[in-house]
Amino acid sequence: MDINAFIKLIENWVLRSGPRVLMIILGALLFMFVAKIAVRIVRRTLEARNKSPEFHKRVQTFGSVVRYIVDAVVISTAIIMVIREFGIDVRPILAAAGVVGLAVGFGSQKLVQDIISGFFILLEDQVRVGDVVEIGGKSGVVEKVNLRLVVLRDLHGNVHFIRTGQIDMVTNMTKEFSRYVFDVGVAYREDVDEVIGIIKSVDEDLRSDPEYSALILEPIEILGLDRFADSAVIVRARTKTVPVEQWKVGREFNRRLKKKFDELGIEIPFPHMTLYMGQDKQGGSPPVNVRTDRGQ
Repeated sequence: MDINAFIKLIENWVLRSGPRVLMIILGALLFMFVAKIAVRIVRRTLEARNKSPEFHKRVQTFGSVVRYIVDAVVISTAIIMVIREFGIDVRPILAAAGVVGLAVGFGSQKLVQDIISGFFILLEDQVRVGDVVEIGGKSGVVEKVNLRLVVLRDLHGNVHFIRTGQIDMVTNMTKEFSRYVFDVGVAYREDVDEVIGIIKSVDEDLRSDPEYSALILEPIEILGLDRFADSAVIVRARTKTVPVEQWKVGREFNRRLKKKFDELGIEIPFPHMTLYMGQDKQGGSPPVNVRTDRGQ
């Protein structure tokens, strides 16, 4: 075939099949765009009917998964249709793809495992976008979840990509509600009942604050005198908050409790060391030479 015949063949294909290929590509892009808008409308409609933040997280998560599946199906279909426009019979390709897919399936068991694990994670509502979770020793806010990956962003801004097939255990710290545990250490000389009363008083003040009243679901629960530490007695308590807000509430509670302890003279012990020089048989202590080095 000479160059002129080849150019003529290209021209004929462009005039005959080119517009159809362009229409297929544009149709696929349009369909994905419409599907994106439809998912967004359905999501907003469902969120308007149910104001629960937990429900919103679940709708957002399933919306992203639906878009992921729709895009994959549309792109695959468009590729097959474009191949047909090149005059290639797709039936042998599909038959071969089935055989190759079976062979690849044995070699890509991890991918299949990821998809199956991701399906059950979503079905059982273990993880949703916006949750704070710990997976495989990594913790952070869930930014994205689909059948294959869970994407976390930690406190330092680092992004962790975790395959769903590698997830053996998920610790969700913000499902339905959250808790913050306080271990309040005071000196041995302090009255424990007085300390418990102060903790309850600080909690009442915090719950009466308009900025925090909507975040706290229940009055603080005093678990009691938990243990005797080296230089303090530990009173344990916990509070129940809306999801993700436990750290904000906990930090503000600690700040107010510290100010209240300072105001009432409640001692918060700190690590210190007592130097004992020993005694001789007559009960005397050896002299101690103390030298301080000051900067020049």
